[in-house]
Amino acid sequence: MPDAKYGQDGPALKYSGAPDYVERMKAALKEMHRQVGDLVLDEAGIARRGLLVRHLVLPEDAAGTAEVVRFISQEISKNTYLNVMAQYHPAYNACRFPELCRPITAREYARALALAAEAGLTRGLAML
Repeated sequence: MPDAKYGQDGPALKYSGAPDYVERMKAALKEMHRQVGDLVLDEAGIARRGLLVRHLVLPEDAAGTAEVVRFISQEISKNTYLNVMAQYHPAYNACRFPELCRPITAREYARALALAAEAGLTRGLAML
């Protein structure tokens, strides 16, 4: 269950000190999908194998949600199970960045879900 935290390298470097994050994330997700494929659930709804990607929505679209869902849809699979998470809350040093010093709004979360749907991603969870 990997995270696709950022869709752009600028925020990845700024907020997490992660240069080349997007290239590495894309390569990792492609390899994971190559190895296990799309998520397969049994008759009880229990995951048996496959890729489930998590994406945490950040305030002010700091995570680059549009880029994340576009990549997953176009380069992994439209059948990818995507967990779009709304649980962000500012912790530790987050308030060094004013744009991250608040929880996300209902509108920001709804926009993230709409972007996933527009990209053709229909399997997943909305996590409040």
